[in-house]
Amino acid sequence: MRTRPLYPLLLGCVLLLAGCGTESSNSSASSNPSRAQAAAPETTAAAPASTEPAEDPIRVLVLGNSIAAGSGVAPEEAFPARLQQRVDSLGWNVDIINGGVSGETTAGGLRRLDWLLRQPIDVLIVELGGNDGLRGTELSATRQNLQAIIDTTRAQYPDVRILLAGMQLPPNLGPDYTQRFRALYPDLAEANNVGLIPFLLEGVGGVDSLMQSDGIHPTADGQDIVAQNVWAALRPVLQSLRQEA
Repeated sequence: MRTRPLYPLLLGCVLLLAGCGTESSNSSASSNPSRAQAAAPETTAAAPASTEPAEDPIRVLVLGNSIAAGSGVAPEEAFPARLQQRVDSLGWNVDIINGGVSGETTAGGLRRLDWLLRQPIDVLIVELGGNDGLRGTELSATRQNLQAIIDTTRAQYPDVRILLAGMQLPPNLGPDYTQRFRALYPDLAEANNVGLIPFLLEGVGGVDSLMQSDGIHPTADGQDIVAQNVWAALRPVLQSLRQEA
């Protein structure tokens, strides 16, 4: 199954603006089409159809902004699609659902969450907050929204595993705000006992060769590194879920 297209001051701008854009959503999942089987010769008895139900995939929802949405790259180059390619290469029955929307804030993600949770999920990756910082949103509001996303998801799916993708802001917003923003993610992760991706754009932000000409969005190669950052936290979660199945 394939995913759907559902730092100095310069670096700061890169990190702040990553995720800006017009909103669009690609968050639906579909199953791989079954392949037609060749007809058996008339002299050979047809094998009985299997009555065993197909095993449900492990479903991973990426709730994010334009980084997840893959702004400026092909849909198959966005990091959720890269993650799908990784699990497929391992032969794992995992469905990565891309719920990325360009320009999305924590408030917007929270508003969309009920709709996205209509389909059961096993893992939630929360990649939101950078646009809150861009808009100078009060950190208490960002924290409240992220907490509500965690609480809402757990209320509906108590056994869900959650990964929080950390972000950072530029120093021009003031040291107090930027330091508290950076600490927000590990604080929430610890308080809620959820997994943490320390910095989503580690190794990408501020690297010209990994950023598009707008200096805002990762290139395809940059998206691949973002996928590696996420995969380091996601793989052990998926391994645990597969062992429990």
